[in-house]
Amino acid sequence: MIHCLIVDDEQTSLDVLTYYISRTPVLKLVKAVTNPMEVLEIVNNEKIDLVFLDIQMPEVTGLDLARTIQDKCRIIITTAYHEFAVESYELQVADYLLKPVPLPRFLKAVQRVLNMSHHPDLPLPPNDTIEHDYMYVKTEAKGKMQKINLSEILYVEAMGNYLAIHHGGTKTMAFLNMKDIEQRLPQRYFTRVHKSFIVAINRIATVAGNSIILKGVDADIQVGDTYRKEFYSMMKQKLVE
Repeated sequence: MIHCLIVDDEQTSLDVLTYYISRTPVLKLVKAVTNPMEVLEIVNNEKIDLVFLDIQMPEVTGLDLARTIQDKCRIIITTAYHEFAVESYELQVADYLLKPVPLPRFLKAVQRVLNMSHHPDLPLPPNDTIEHDYMYVKTEAKGKMQKINLSEILYVEAMGNYLAIHHGGTKTMAFLNMKDIEQRLPQRYFTRVHKSFIVAINRIATVAGNSIILKGVDADIQVGDTYRKEFYSMMKQKLVE
């Protein structure tokens, strides 16, 4: 059971997250507060494993609080603002959710925490299965949309204003950013390893230092500093010693 704290100065956001937690058997809500000044006392005196933390709050920001409590519990940022994402991930937050938060995206964030914490898997929503899942992307050709089967994706590479999606022996240039596609790809099958790379986990053949070699792929994929801790934590779960 993961014991949760919600910190948000908007009652509507508190209500939504409270409802989501109540529907997720592996989570237990300890408290939901609108005053960020209460957080330190709660974290130090209650069993808190996970904090859902807003950024824009009076007196102290969520990022300031994250710096203070990051060694005590996992943190999921919940905010209406895109611009704090990089700074948040530098603080090793578990995830960054944009309001309004849809339930499937909430469950993905929880699954990430479960994976980090070595908890049993949480059942994910039906659209998180990969075998028959697909997506359409806008390509560099005006007015053209390309269907891509998720099970065929080897890796995704950022290239300027586009992404190169390597799949089924071909490469599709899509007018997307990494954040867009990272949220769309099921996290149990794909992992971001660098600011410019997302890889299919089952395609990883060898890890040598910070270099990743994928099956049948001739590409130089490096594990970035921001993603190194989470990546090696995931790999360690599969390591036989």
